[in-house]
Amino acid sequence: MNDPYETTETHLERLLGRALNSFDLPDALVERLDNALAHASSLCSAHHSAGLHRETFRHSYLLTDGSTLTLWELVHNTGRDGTPLHELYVEESEVQLAAARLGSPGGAGHRARERPEDPRGLTHSAGPSLDDLAAGLLSELEAGRKADIDADIALLSSLLSEPAKPRPRRYVPDNSPDHARRVLRRAENDDRPGEDTARLLRTAFAHHITQVFGRQCQVEGKDAGFMLYEHAFLLIDGSETSIWEVEHTATPDGRHMCEVYETERTAREAMEVRARVR
Repeated sequence: MNDPYETTETHLERLLGRALNSFDLPDALVERLDNALAHASSLCSAHHSAGLHRETFRHSYLLTDGSTLTLWELVHNTGRDGTPLHELYVEESEVQLAAARLGSPGGAGHRARERPEDPRGLTHSAGPSLDDLAAGLLSELEAGRKADIDADIALLSSLLSEPAKPRPRRYVPDNSPDHARRVLRRAENDDRPGEDTARLLRTAFAHHITQVFGRQCQVEGKDAGFMLYEHAFLLIDGSETSIWEVEHTATPDGRHMCEVYETERTAREAMEVRARVR
């Protein structure tokens, strides 16, 4: 897990990029990680059986102010084709709960036991094997996941018809022009807001971030997460304006991607297009 030649910046980029739920991490925490000077990773627990492989890692970071920050990573093989899935958590209790939900019939490090053999070399049959039980359980889980796909896509499609709801705002004067610059800089879509919007946001006095939408679903048979944020800005002339950020993992390699749009409508349309990729 530790690469002595990997920089902390590269390590964080890889860690956040592969996590399905990286968009759930608090913005303030991610911004603190931008100041990480060094890191260390260690394996905390592991469970390997016929139907389930899961591992828990602890990633610790030394920050410029001398403090430390820890992220907990859960890696498991419950995806459609058995490829490793990664999740990140801030608290150890959260990753333990997530691991428990996957199931661990024997605790960390447990491995499936062979059925007992008698002195004559014959294997005793005491019902279905662990492999058979695991295969049956995975089959049931897969059937349930398939049944949820249409519902997930339908929910994302309904975004276009959702009426606008008033959202209370509490503006914070916290270097808002720099916040706007960072949001626009990380946008990867070609139709992101241009220089006119960037110039307007340089006059921002305060800002407020609201999570408008969040959903896990499947896109082309792979797990994907969608999050929609409104970044509202209070300008120096007293007027208000917003840009809309879509964070998702509906990418060919499952990496985290950020897109920014000028209106809520175009942001929701972009999510629907991403959810229907074929």
